[in-house]
Amino acid sequence: MDLRSGIYEQVVNVAIAQGIRALGPELQAQIAPITAGEADTLLARYLYGVLLKGLRLIREDHGDDVSLEHQIHACNELIGVLSRLSREEDLLQWRIGAEQKLLLAIFMAAQGPAVHATPGAIKVVRPETSLSTSTLFTGSAHEPSMVEELKREIASADRVDLLVSFIKWSGLRLIIDQLQAFAERGHLRVITTSYMGATDVKAVVELRKLPNTQVRISYDTRATRLHAKAYMFYRDSGFSTAYIGSSNLSSAAIGSGLEWNVKITAKDMPHILRNISATFDTYWDDVDFVRFELTDEALLRQALSSERASATALAPYQFRIEPYPFQKEILERLAAERELHGRYRNLVVAATGTGKTVMAAFDYLRHCQEHIGEANRLLFVAHRHDILEQSLMCFRAILGNNNFGNLYFGEHRPLHYDHLFISIQTFNSQDFAQAVPPDYYDFIVVDEFHHAAAPSYRELLSYYRPKILLGLTATPERMDGLSIVNEFFDGFTAAEVRLPEAINRQLVAPFQYFGVSDNIDLRGIRFERGRYEISALENLYTANDLRTETIVRALQRYATDISKVIGLGFCVSVNHAKFMADRFSKRGIPSIALHGGSNPFERAEARRKLVNREVHFIFTVDLYNEGVDIPEVNTILLLRPTESLTVFMQQLGRGLRLCPGKDVLTVLDFIGQAHRQYSFEWKFRAMMGRTIRTVKTEVDEGFSSLPRGCH
Repeated sequence: MDLRSGIYEQVVNVAIAQGIRALGPELQAQIAPITAGEADTLLARYLYGVLLKGLRLIREDHGDDVSLEHQIHACNELIGVLSRLSREEDLLQWRIGAEQKLLLAIFMAAQGPAVHATPGAIKVVRPETSLSTSTLFTGSAHEPSMVEELKREIASADRVDLLVSFIKWSGLRLIIDQLQAFAERGHLRVITTSYMGATDVKAVVELRKLPNTQVRISYDTRATRLHAKAYMFYRDSGFSTAYIGSSNLSSAAIGSGLEWNVKITAKDMPHILRNISATFDTYWDDVDFVRFELTDEALLRQALSSERASATALAPYQFRIEPYPFQKEILERLAAERELHGRYRNLVVAATGTGKTVMAAFDYLRHCQEHIGEANRLLFVAHRHDILEQSLMCFRAILGNNNFGNLYFGEHRPLHYDHLFISIQTFNSQDFAQAVPPDYYDFIVVDEFHHAAAPSYRELLSYYRPKILLGLTATPERMDGLSIVNEFFDGFTAAEVRLPEAINRQLVAPFQYFGVSDNIDLRGIRFERGRYEISALENLYTANDLRTETIVRALQRYATDISKVIGLGFCVSVNHAKFMADRFSKRGIPSIALHGGSNPFERAEARRKLVNREVHFIFTVDLYNEGVDIPEVNTILLLRPTESLTVFMQQLGRGLRLCPGKDVLTVLDFIGQAHRQYSFEWKFRAMMGRTIRTVKTEVDEGFSSLPRGCH
């Protein structure tokens, strides 16, 4: 036997052994013993191939007229041998009878939805495709219809489980009659999610109305990330089946779409079906999947609405197919730095709201267009999951490829690393540097590059040697004095659009900043290494309601109409955020507290309520500093002293996104008696345009160097 170079999982028979002995000196064979634990399954699969070939040879040798008798005789002889060797006479009951028949069904003729009585005959409803041989559905016109096959599977099943990301009424109504008839006699379980708000409430409600039916829903779609689509049909006869593939329960997916689904049978893939059943049960018992009752309809509507609002927030990426003029300028500068000056490590400084990720995506697109046919491997690094998700959607839209790239965060490990969006925490915790060589990536983008001076980024930036490194940040300056520009970019910034320029170009909204006199004295709070002690600040800010009254009065004074406020309040701690939300709500200004521990559903629901003005403030700590934008925000409350320029600019930037109906951002910064080492200068300097005038002069003369429209 001629054996080719490659990997195998083949039982060594006589022919294989001869082939191994005949291998040339340049080839070696790796052989392992068959273990007792795997022998049953391994040898049975091997014997299946031998039997199939042998039975076909019998048919070819004897012809179709008499071959069946010889084939059955061969099978019975083999069964007899196994019976003698195993000393188990019961195996002889497996011998094929002389009738040469195939059992198709056992049923009560007067009952059961799988039985159709017609004049002179009784027809049992069964799938067109085999119950014992797995097959593939591709939506081709030459194969059975997926929806019609599902109807037949439902009619002939004893128990049904459905697992889909979303359920559309347009799809469910195609099989609802069959499910209704089935549920009268069998048990139906359904798992779905509120993912992308795609599920129709009516579909879930109609399912739950069926008898013997339970529905569980995951509302926390960012945590569970359920994208599986599976239809499982269990039969007491042992001929169970399952459909695994790309079809959610929608009309397009099961009716007319070019979807791929594999039909798995318990007879030829029992181990797969066992795994499917066990995994479904695991999901069913998971606390993330909540039992749905008809009284939960309002909750489901809210969850779906929040998901749709979240998806809409990312929708602009779907239409931005050309860069804005200022973005083209930056892209041209990057190209010039590489082509004319040989600088392939470049930093882009761009204010929040100007589309740094969009520019990175267009820059990478140009690289791909210039290197057609090459791997063009991309690594995009950020420090938060939500930033990675938004960035991946942006790249997909601009590249025109909805399948581009993979996310890698936490335990969510992708199969391919060629175009990877990874969190820096995952990079370090998973020792990702060991996964690929230093020159594996052609193009590396590091978002929020001001974090790069931290130790967590050191290994990444020192290990990889990409053709192109692109750093993105709104604020390269660090309060600890470390310079990312000098260390990583030889003191050179390729392109820069600071906040004042962005406002003057009308790329972001102007602001009106008010430094409000606070009634809190911070001079006695411990101040070390440029920071106040957090616990002491929290105790001071939550001790009484006097400060709350100050904040409410300032809001009433500076806000045009509180009923039109869509605001964020940045707090010192979780307890402080909860305190502020509670006190504001009691004063007739509905508010919510959010923090890093809030689950995605709570965040999405809070965002929806804020945008719809069901609440007027989200009080938060370290949650909305970076990555997530709510363009509708028109008011910012700075309720703690901010020691970091980067954090201050990020918090300010949360309200600078352009949005219809918003002509200016109102910023209220509550300033108490500060520690003598605390400086306000950097904060005011950052908001001004380029000027040689001192901050003191600007204060005295009313900040004449501010961008247009700002006060």
